[in-house]
Amino acid sequence: MTTLSMDTAATLADAGHKAADAIGVPMNIAIVDAGGHLLHFSRKDNALLGCIDLAQRKAKTSILFHLPTATLGEISRPDGPIYGIEWSNGGLISFGGGLPITDSEGEVIGAIGVSGGTADQDVEVAQACLAAL
Repeated sequence: MTTLSMDTAATLADAGHKAADAIGVPMNIAIVDAGGHLLHFSRKDNALLGCIDLAQRKAKTSILFHLPTATLGEISRPDGPIYGIEWSNGGLISFGGGLPITDSEGEVIGAIGVSGGTADQDVEVAQACLAAL
């Protein structure tokens, strides 16, 4: 399994901030390693302060379940099979903006959490981060 380096994490975050700049939304971007530990965090000027925690929790949620946070949200609705899961693990995020990072062999090696815009904007920026791999 490949390990996610701090330099790679910074490169991913830089790509995300460029994408966020292109849509005119200052973002908070958190990247965690395979163990869910914060590896890199960056915040653009004027990014919403309340979204710092959300970005970090999105990354943590994504790594814990090896899923995009939006997917977790779909299956944790009141009629879903894991309703209430967002109360576990110290609080999870069940809307878009968190994506797992995989290596060339498909192994999950970390996760990205982006927050500052709408959930769709957060996902767009998180995908831009992944595209920099």
